[in-house]
Amino acid sequence: MSDFQQVQQTLSDHLRDPGQHLAPAGMEDRRVAIYRDLIYNNIEGFIAGGFPVLRDILNDELWHALVRDFVRHHRSLSPYFLEISQEFLQFLQREFEPSGRYPDFMLELAHYEWVELALDVAPGELPAKPVHAQLLEQVLEVSPLLWCLSYRYPVHQIGPDYQPETPPEAPTFLLVYRDRSDKVAFMLSNAVTVRLIKLLQSGERTGREALLQLVDEMQYPTPSQLLKFGSDLLEQLYQCDILWPRAI
Repeated sequence: MSDFQQVQQTLSDHLRDPGQHLAPAGMEDRRVAIYRDLIYNNIEGFIAGGFPVLRDILNDELWHALVRDFVRHHRSLSPYFLEISQEFLQFLQREFEPSGRYPDFMLELAHYEWVELALDVAPGELPAKPVHAQLLEQVLEVSPLLWCLSYRYPVHQIGPDYQPETPPEAPTFLLVYRDRSDKVAFMLSNAVTVRLIKLLQSGERTGREALLQLVDEMQYPTPSQLLKFGSDLLEQLYQCDILWPRAI
C-alpha cells in the first residue's frame, strides 16, 4: 500500500469510527470535522427519512447508536443514496445484534417501512386495465407489483402511542401494491386472501376455479357462501389494480 493509499485508509477508518480511529497525522481536526459531520449527517438524514416511525419511537441515544453502528460496520454494495434504506435493512437483518434496549418488533417495523420505497422504485409497468364482465369466469392475472407480507407484529399500527412488547397470537397479513397511477398502497389482509392470490399467480385459473380449490382445502361447509364472498373480494382486488382478466 502506498503512502497515499495508507492516508486514504486511515481517513476512511476515522470517518467511519472517529471514536476508535485517529485522523491522519498532520490533518487539522477543524477541517476533518467538516467531512466527519457531513458524512454522518447525510447518512443519518437519509435513514431517518426512510424509517420515520422507527426514528420517532427510538430516543436520540438509541437511534444514533444504531446509525453509528451501521456507519462503523456495514460495507454497502450500492453507491446510491436512494438505496441506503435497503443497505440499512440488510444491516439490521444480517449484522446488527439487538439488545434488550431495542424493541423486539424493530426488524419487522423497519422492513415494513422499507417496503414502500422499494416498491415505489421497483421496475415494471402494469398493462392497460381491461374491462371485465365476470371475474369468476375469467382466467386472472396477478400484478407483478404486489407483495404479500406477513409479520408477527401489527406493524401498520406501531407508533409512539402503540409499542407492543409481545406479538399477538395471530400474525398480521398485508398486501402492498403499486397501482396504475404509480401510487403505493397497503391493504390489511388475511391468510385466506393470500392463499387465493397465490393460487391465481399461476395465471391459469379462473376466479371460480381458485375459489373452489379454497373450498376444498378449507373443507368449507357452504361453497356458495364462499363463492359470493370471493366474488366480492375479486372485484375489490380488481379495482385496486391487484388482479385483472388475462388478455386473450
